Amino acid sequence: MNYLFIAIAVFVVILWFFRDKIKPKISANNSQKNYTIDDKYNSEKREREKEIDAILSKIGKNGIGDLSEKDRKRLDELSKK
Repeated sequence: MNYLFIAIAVFVVILWFFRDKIKPKISANNSQKNYTIDDKYNSEKREREKEIDAILSKIGKNGIGDLSEKDRKRLDELSKK
């Protein structure tokens, strides 16, 4: 029984000394960064701008009459934001 207690104690001490090397390997959300509200807003704004640009390029190529109803509604929604 004493040997088991000593083995567990040694194991815990080893884990304590190497915790900085072990923690990044164990943590699940290591690649996810903490973004501010401004970063999230700017990211969403860039996505909206990309979507508007794609719709406007369709208009430039084929004219506004060639847009589907879905594209027209989406363009209206994006232009109001």
